[in-house]
Amino acid sequence: MQWITSRFNIDLDSPRIMGIVNLTPDSFSDGGRYDNPTAALGHCEQLIVEGAHILDIGGESTRPGSPAVPLDLELSRVLPVVKEAVTLGVPVSVDTYKPAVMRAVLDLGVDIINDVWALRHEGAASVVAAHARCGVCLMHMHRDPRSMQVAPMIGNVLPEIKRFLTERARSLETMGVARGRIVLDPGVGFGKTVEQNFSLLRQQDELVALGYPVLAGWSRKSSLGAVTGQERPSDRVAASVAAALLSVERGAQVVRVHDVRATADALKVWSAMKA
Repeated sequence: MQWITSRFNIDLDSPRIMGIVNLTPDSFSDGGRYDNPTAALGHCEQLIVEGAHILDIGGESTRPGSPAVPLDLELSRVLPVVKEAVTLGVPVSVDTYKPAVMRAVLDLGVDIINDVWALRHEGAASVVAAHARCGVCLMHMHRDPRSMQVAPMIGNVLPEIKRFLTERARSLETMGVARGRIVLDPGVGFGKTVEQNFSLLRQQDELVALGYPVLAGWSRKSSLGAVTGQERPSDRVAASVAAALLSVERGAQVVRVHDVRATADALKVWSAMKA
């Protein structure tokens, strides 16, 4: 299996690590650490050294309660970093839901659009469909960042997530986007309770059975803090690595993480066990 993207066909026969590069001052885990181009590019290079196969760059926080960022501000954060990141020899993803940002970064050579809104904003799907081969990650989010945890989903969430992601993927395919360009993300923490998140992990094989690659984004999430008692996101590294491994064991082909080196080491041990 491969993930077709702008410049790379990403081999998914082995799990791929997507390293998180937050350019925001208010991200839940590392806000403010990499909110200038020099620090961000240094972080990109370090993540590659540690074993990241993909870089995921974002200029707007989607933590619970976070406000929307004006277009001009997001562009000013993202574009200087993207211009250099695309020269580093690995696929580059941009985490955005704004069509104007998508167009701008794709023009610079970005490989993947990672959209927490699953291209539901007006014009977003058309931007991806108009591109010859960019990859796309479609994520499920209940409500929006401001309200998703105020009124989370109720009951067994898997059927609704499967329905939503299948509908969004097939809609893109009808617009001419090849199936091999699409990856699905169930959206851990985006409007789900702790119990629902772990139920999704337990039943992840049903998402894999939809026939699209699955991306798992457990890194430092509050659900991990809830079960370990670790209040600070930076203290959830071990829990994040455990969740990444469990996701891979259940069929996820991509894990989106802050702690690349620890995740890479864990996956090497897992791979050696399987050899």
